Amino acid sequence: MEKRLTKSQLMSKLSETWGVSKKEGSDMYDALVEMLYAEIRRSGEVMLPGLGKFAKKHRAARMGRNPATGASIQIPAKTVMKFTVNKAAKDALL
Repeated sequence: MEKRLTKSQLMSKLSETWGVSKKEGSDMYDALVEMLYAEIRRSGEVMLPGLGKFAKKHRAARMGRNPATGASIQIPAKTVMKFTVNKAAKDALL
């Protein structure tokens, strides 16, 4: 099994693809991530055409079990991030 792509390797590939320096590529990537964070905070979801959708999802409170003791515990409600892959990405990768 091959190793995962590291952030520095990703930045190198992006800078080559975009034809910019590694520093500029890294700055562009960081700006994109910050823009996505801001949009998710504002509207609750971001669609990335050809890839999928990031969305905030409210998870209701529920009962769970402590695996060490077997005791029932109350798990509080919280908001989580969910990523849904779209059909184009599934078709391209699977």
